[in-house]
Amino acid sequence: MINIPGFIVYSPMKVFFRTIHLYLSLAAGVIIFCSCLTGTMLVFEKDIQQALHHNRYFVERGQTRIPLSAIKATLKNELPKAKLLSLMVYTDPERSIEASVFLPEKKEKKEGAPAPEKKAGEKKGGKDDKPKEADRANLTVMINPYTGQIIEQFNRRETFLYSVEMFHRFLLGKRDSVGDWVISISTLFFLVILITGVILWWPKTKAITKQRLKIKWDGSGKRLTNDLHIVTGFYTSIFLIIISASGLVMTFKWANNTLFFLTGSKVVGKEDTKAPLSVYQPGIKALKPELAAASLSDKIANAESYSVKLPKDTAAAYIFSVLKKGSVELATDVYYVDQYSGKIAGSVIYADKNLGQRIRGVIKPIHTGSIYGWPTKILAFIICLVSLIFPVTGVMMWLNRIGVGKKKKKKPVRSRTAAVPA
Repeated sequence: MINIPGFIVYSPMKVFFRTIHLYLSLAAGVIIFCSCLTGTMLVFEKDIQQALHHNRYFVERGQTRIPLSAIKATLKNELPKAKLLSLMVYTDPERSIEASVFLPEKKEKKEGAPAPEKKAGEKKGGKDDKPKEADRANLTVMINPYTGQIIEQFNRRETFLYSVEMFHRFLLGKRDSVGDWVISISTLFFLVILITGVILWWPKTKAITKQRLKIKWDGSGKRLTNDLHIVTGFYTSIFLIIISASGLVMTFKWANNTLFFLTGSKVVGKEDTKAPLSVYQPGIKALKPELAAASLSDKIANAESYSVKLPKDTAAAYIFSVLKKGSVELATDVYYVDQYSGKIAGSVIYADKNLGQRIRGVIKPIHTGSIYGWPTKILAFIICLVSLIFPVTGVMMWLNRIGVGKKKKKKPVRSRTAAVPA
C-alpha cells in the first residue's frame, strides 16, 4: 500500500493522477469556482436583457419598413459626431434594428502635461498593431424599422452583465493582462483536473461501479460529500471537458492549431484571406445600403438575420453576413458587394469551409451553450450550476482525509508501580 498526504491508494499510477488532481485543484479551485459562477450567470445573458428591456428589442409590427439609408440619415442627424459601422437587421417583423456606432469620447487632458513624443519607427496601435479605436463600436442604437425612430441607445460596456463577462474572461482586467493569464492557466488546469477525475473515477468492479453511479442521500455526511463530488462529477465531466476545451481554443493559439490538426484541416488566418474590393469609379456615388442588398434579396428572404458592414473607404465593399433560418449562431455566409455596381465581388460560404473552420466558427456557441437554442442553454446552465459544488466538496474530502477537525484520541496513561525497597 502506498500513502501520500490525504490519500490512500494502491496503484502507483493512481498516486500520480491523484496528486495532479489534488494540487491543481488546490491551486486553481477558487478561480474555477468563480469562472463556473460567472459562466452560469452568462448562459441566459441575451434572454435576460430582452426580458428586462423588452421595449428596446421589440416593436409593434408595422406595414412597411423604411430603407436602411433613411436609418443612416436619422443617425447622422441625431448623432452627428457618431460613425455608423454596421446595422443588424432581423427578418422577425417585431424586432428592432441594432446600429453599431463609434462615438468619440471626451478625454480630459491635464493642463501643462505635454503630449507623449512618438519614437521614430513606432507604429500606431501598439506592438500588436491592433485595429483603430474608431473601428470599434462603443454605442448600440436601437431603431424602429417602420418609423426610423431611435428607441434607445446604450453602451454594453457599462452594463452589469458585461462586467460579469469581463470577470469571467479577464478577472476585470484586459486582454493579455495578469487576470487574462490567470483565467487561461486555470482553465487549462481545469481540463487536466476533469480528465484525471474521470481516470480516478474508473471502477475496478461492478459493485464499485454501482456505488459511483448513484448518490446515497441517506448516507453519512462524509459519504454524501464524496458522492456529490464523484457521482455528479462523472455525469457532468464530458460536458465540462467540452466547455473548458472550447474556452482554450478561443484563448490559446496552440489549442486553436490543435483543433485544426485533429480535424485534418488547414489553418486559415486573416493574412490568407483578403477581402474583395470595390472597383472604384470616379464621379459615381456609392450605392445606398438597401440597393447594395438587392443582389442578395433571395438569400436575405430566407435568413433569420443579416448584418451590413458599411465600406470604410472608397475602395472597400459592403460586407453582408447572412444567418440562414435554423442555422447555428455565428454560422453565417459572408458576401462582399461592390459599393458602386451592386454586384457580388466575392463570398465566403460557411458550408464550403473546411471542417476545422466550421467547428471553429461555432466554438463560442458551444462554449456558451447557445448552439442549439433553449435545450442546450438549459443543459449548460444546469452543468455550470452543478459544477459549483466540485471545488467545495473537493476541499471537504481532502480535509476529511488528512484528518482536519478530528479529535485526537488520548492514549491511556500506564500506571507505574513504584519499587518498594526491601
